[in-house]
Amino acid sequence: MDQPTSGAGPADEADGGAEALGRPLPEGVRRRVIALVSDAFGALTVAELPAQLRQYARFTPTRRAKFAGNAMAAALESDAVFRQRIGERLGQSQPELTGALEAGAPPAAADPLDVAAAAYVLRPAGWAKLVESAGEEVQRADAERADEETRRELDQLREELERARAHTRTETERLRTELEAARKEAESLHRKLRSAFSEVKRGEAALRRSTAETDTVRAESAAQLSAVESESRRLKGRLGEAEAALEASRRAAREGRSVEDMRLRLLLDTVLDAASGLRRELALPPATTHPADTVDALEPGRMSPKDIAARALSETDPALLDQLLALPQAHLIVDGYNVTKTGYPQMPLEKQRLRLLGGLSVLAAQTGAEMTCVFDGAELAAPVLLAPPRGVRVLFSKPGVTADEVIRQLARAEPPGRPVVVVSTDREVADGVAKAGARPVASVLLLKRLSRV
Repeated sequence: MDQPTSGAGPADEADGGAEALGRPLPEGVRRRVIALVSDAFGALTVAELPAQLRQYARFTPTRRAKFAGNAMAAALESDAVFRQRIGERLGQSQPELTGALEAGAPPAAADPLDVAAAAYVLRPAGWAKLVESAGEEVQRADAERADEETRRELDQLREELERARAHTRTETERLRTELEAARKEAESLHRKLRSAFSEVKRGEAALRRSTAETDTVRAESAAQLSAVESESRRLKGRLGEAEAALEASRRAAREGRSVEDMRLRLLLDTVLDAASGLRRELALPPATTHPADTVDALEPGRMSPKDIAARALSETDPALLDQLLALPQAHLIVDGYNVTKTGYPQMPLEKQRLRLLGGLSVLAAQTGAEMTCVFDGAELAAPVLLAPPRGVRVLFSKPGVTADEVIRQLARAEPPGRPVVVVSTDREVADGVAKAGARPVASVLLLKRLSRV
């Protein structure tokens, strides 16, 4: 950046104040002068500004000081009228400092930079000395700060050197300890190596003995093999005789099978009559409830789920489901949303439920199996108006309980030995019900079977 040049303008020379700076304006004083000019700049009209500064008339003081600093410094140095106008604005904004400078007695407590900048603008008698003394004061303060920083850096370097020395001592001690440990380990390895060489020599001797023993065993094995072959031929002859005797006994068993069948049928009739008599003696009432009715869950008409994520699919043969449902007293437990999300996820939840329950009702009528459909009720927001179809039990899980847990409870509630089939693609559900003795099948299996209803 351009520095304001030393010397006075023509008006100063005419007034007899031809003072000049002996060296360039100190940088700190120069920045303070530009700040004063920038602040007073906005109070002047465009006509009162020098031609080279009029383009900066609409700038803020900060932008003006940043972009027009050199131009303002040059105009202040060369244009006495502009300098006089800036001085007038300075007198209005800082009357005490201006009055003290004109009286030749600057305030002792004032900032030297402010005094020097105001003196440079106002140009009172002795202004050059004020500017130069301010520059010296700034340089002295900078030198003191530099000395202080140097001392702090030196102290810091000394501390770092001391820490480095301490670290070096610690590392040296650690390395000595590690070296001693390494030496001891090397000695131990040498001892182990000598021991290993001894073991190898003993192993070689043992190998030679084993080779000799192996040759002896081979000779003995050859003799035994010959004897075994002779015994094998003898046993084959006896085996032929045993097969002939077995065939003869089979013929005799086939001839007497009708008698055994008659005895077995008589025993079965006896067991059935005993069971009927036991039922009459105990006077057991007909079964009106099922184990699935004891599971604590929400019935339809109370809450409605919002959404359940789709599960993975599995390709299987739907004929397997027909075989399972054909078993006596079969119970089919369906993970409702798992099936609907797999088969027709684009439909609203209400239509998904109705479509699935309608298919299950027809399947129940065709197979006669007990059927329970469980829907997840963890996010129920409103009552569900749903009438369960004939032959299908509909359950919703309570808040805080997932449908998967209700399904596992249903599977555990069944007595051992009853055929229970659980329809779900969820691997955790399948593993859980399998431990309870139920047979898990994929949701796509039920969807394929319902497509034939």
